[in-house]
Amino acid sequence: MKRTISNLIFAAAALLAACGDDWHDASLSPQRRAELLTAQMTLDEKIGQLQSPYGWEMYERRGDSVVLTDRFRQAVEEEHIGMMWGAFRADPWTRKNLETGLTPRLAARLANQMQRYAIEHSRLGIPLFLAEEAPHGHMAIGATVFPTATGQASTWNPALIERMGAVIASEIRLQGAHIAYGPVLDIVRDPRWSRVEESYGEDPFLTSRMGATFVRGLGSADLAHPRHALSTLKHFIAYGASEAGQNGGPNLLGERELRETYLPPFRAAIEAGARSVMTAYNSVDGIPCTCNRHTLTDILRGEWGFDGFVISDLVSIEGLWETHGVAEDVADAARQALDAGVDVDLRGAAFSTLKESVEAGLVPEEEIDRAVRRVLALKFEMGLFENPYVDEDAVAEVGSEAHSEATLEVARQSVTLLENRNGTLPLDAAKLRRVAVVGPNADRIYNQLGDYTAQQSAANTVRNGLEQALGRDRVEYVRGCGVRDTDASEIAAAVTAARRADVVVAVVGGSSARDFETEFLATGAAKASNRAVSDMECGEGNDRATLALMGAQQQLLEALKATGRPLVVVYVAGRPLDMRWASEQADALLAAWYPGQRGGDAVADVLLGRVNPAGRLPLSIPREVGQIPIYYNKKRPANHDYTDASARPLYPFGYGLSYSRFEYDSLRVEPTDGGYEVSCRVRNVSQRDGDEVVQLYVSDLVASTVRPVRRLCGFQRVTIPAGRSQTVRFDVNEESLSLIDRFGQRVVEPGEFEFAIGPSSENLKLKQTANY
Repeated sequence: MKRTISNLIFAAAALLAACGDDWHDASLSPQRRAELLTAQMTLDEKIGQLQSPYGWEMYERRGDSVVLTDRFRQAVEEEHIGMMWGAFRADPWTRKNLETGLTPRLAARLANQMQRYAIEHSRLGIPLFLAEEAPHGHMAIGATVFPTATGQASTWNPALIERMGAVIASEIRLQGAHIAYGPVLDIVRDPRWSRVEESYGEDPFLTSRMGATFVRGLGSADLAHPRHALSTLKHFIAYGASEAGQNGGPNLLGERELRETYLPPFRAAIEAGARSVMTAYNSVDGIPCTCNRHTLTDILRGEWGFDGFVISDLVSIEGLWETHGVAEDVADAARQALDAGVDVDLRGAAFSTLKESVEAGLVPEEEIDRAVRRVLALKFEMGLFENPYVDEDAVAEVGSEAHSEATLEVARQSVTLLENRNGTLPLDAAKLRRVAVVGPNADRIYNQLGDYTAQQSAANTVRNGLEQALGRDRVEYVRGCGVRDTDASEIAAAVTAARRADVVVAVVGGSSARDFETEFLATGAAKASNRAVSDMECGEGNDRATLALMGAQQQLLEALKATGRPLVVVYVAGRPLDMRWASEQADALLAAWYPGQRGGDAVADVLLGRVNPAGRLPLSIPREVGQIPIYYNKKRPANHDYTDASARPLYPFGYGLSYSRFEYDSLRVEPTDGGYEVSCRVRNVSQRDGDEVVQLYVSDLVASTVRPVRRLCGFQRVTIPAGRSQTVRFDVNEESLSLIDRFGQRVVEPGEFEFAIGPSSENLKLKQTANY
C-alpha cells in the first residue's frame, strides 16, 4: 500500500512538472525548483544526492596539475553523488601533504574540473556541493589558520569572531567549495574530553553569542552571495557531556537540561542563518543522536522551523548498528536515521541500502524526496546551477597578509594572563640581555595549530615571535623535553640556557598535532597508543584520564624554577591542564590555548607589553581531577568543600588579568518592556590603556525548578584609556530570565532576580536585586 501511494505521488509530481513550471527557470523559488527537479529524478539519482563520500580520494596531484581518479568517475556516473567532503583536506589521515595536496590555485582548478565533469556526465547536470572542515579556518593548504574555538571564546569579542567567519567563508568559496563545517557548539562538561579545543567552553550564553556571530560571518543566511558559505553546526546534541569524558560516550540528560543548556546555542546559530546541522556520535537518555526523531524533527524542524538539511557525522548511521546496538543491520540503521530526520549520509554506505528498502516497501519514497528537496533547494539558493565555477585567479586572496593580520588579532585577544607576581610582565625589552625560550611547545608549530588543521608552510612559534621582536642574538632556545616523551636528557641543556638568561619563558602543555605514525579509526579520530611517543595527547579520540602535564614537562619546570631566574610559563594546549604547580611557583602564567599560525607573534606581543592582555577563560580550570565535572553555573545547592580539597576551581569561568586595573561603580537596574536595562561605570585606574571584559550574571532567587547559583546574561569587551571611565549597558531580555517549568514550558516567573557585575564569575563587584 505504501509503495502504491508513493508511486502515485511520484507520477503526479512528474505530470505537474511536465505541464507547468520548468526547474531550469531561475525566476522560480529555490524550493519550487527543487520540487520540480526532484520529480524528474530516478530513485538512484535521488539517493545519490544524499551521499557525501571522501573528497580526497577523488583526485591525484601530478606536479602543477590535478587529474580526476576512477573513484571520482564512478561516484558521479554510477553513484550519482550530490556532494563530497574534504576534497581539499591535507593531513596524515588523508595522506595528503604539501607535495601531494592542493595549493589554493590547484584547489580552485580541481573544483572546476569536478563540477564540469559532474554536470556533463550526469543525466540532469546537477552540480556538486563541496563541504570542508572549517572550525578555525579552512582545513586546506595555504588557508588562514585561526586559534581554535577555546581561544576564540577567550576573546569574549563576538564582533571579532564575525570578522573571522567572513575570512573563512571567502577562502572556502574562492577555492570552489560551498559548505563550512563549523562552528562547533558543544557545551563542555569534562575537560578530559578530547574535543574541548573545538568548543566555546562551558556556558550556553557565551557559546550562543560566539556561534551566532561566526555563522553571521560565514554569511549562511544569504547564500546567493559568492563569498558566503553554508554553515554546518556540530554536533547535535549534547556531545560534550559524555560520561567520563569519553568521546562519543552516552549521557543521561533530561529534557529540561537539554533545553536550558545544550539546545540554545544551536537555536541561536540557526536564527543567525545556519542551514545545516550535523548529528553527534553519542546517545542522550538511551537514544542515539543520529536516530533521535524528537530532537531532529520535533524540535529542530517542528519548533524552530529549520529549513536546511541534516547530515550524519562520519559513519554515525552505521554506528546505530555497530556501536549503539539499536539497529538489526546497516539497512535498518539507514531507515531509522532517515525517519528521524537525517537527510545526508556522510561517507558511510548506509544510505546506499535505501533503494532496496524502498523497493521492499519499508521506506516511502516520499521520505527520500523530502531529503533530496532540502539539499537541492540550497544548491539552487546558492546559484550553483547558474554559476558552478570559480575564477582560478581570485585565489590570490587566500592566506593573504590581510587574513594573516586577522588571525593575529584573534590570537592577541585570546591570550589570557592568569598570574603576574610582582609585575613580572610585561618584560622590558630595553633591559633584556637574553631570554631563554624552553619547552616542547616553544618551537613546534603544529603543536600550536590544533586539530582539524591542514599542513602549512607559513606559521610561527613563540620562539619565532620573540626572535623577531628582540633579535636572534638575545633569544636562546632549548626544547628541554617532548610533550609525552619521558626522556629527560635535554633538561640539563635547558637549565644551562636558563642560568645564562635574564628571564625564562617555558612553553608547555599539550598537542593535537597528528603525524604519519598516528593510528586512525574509521571515523578519523586518532587511536590512543601506548606504543608511539608522539606529542599528540589531545584532539578527536585522545581523551585523558588525568590532566597532569605528560612526559618530563613537570620535571623540566621544576628544574627551571631551581635556577632562580624569573619564570614565565605559557600553556599551549587544547584543554584545561593541571596548573597548580605553575599557579604557585611561576612568576607569571598565561594560557594561550592553540593560538593559530600567528600565535607566536601574539604571545610575544603580550610578553613584551605591545598588547595588554584581556583574554578571559571560557571554562573553569579545575584544581583537582576529582572535582570534575566543575563549571560555574551548576544548579543549587552551591558546592561544598571536599574533606581533602577545596570545591572551588583553580581559576573560575570568566577569569583573566590585565596590565591595567579597573574599578566598578554606579550599578543601575531599570525595567524595560519584558526585561531590564542594567548599567554600570567602569574606570581604568591605571596608567595603561586596556580592555576590560565586563560580565553580567543573573540569579533567579526563588523558582519552581532548581536554578543555577548564577548564569551569564551579558558581557562586553570595552577599551578604556588610562584614567578614563566608560558606562557599560546591557539589555536583559525575557529569554535570559526564563526557565523550563515543571510542565515543560519556557516561562518567566514573577519574583526576585539578582544582577551582579564584575570581571569574572567569582569576582562580582556590584549586585542589585529587582522584582519581575
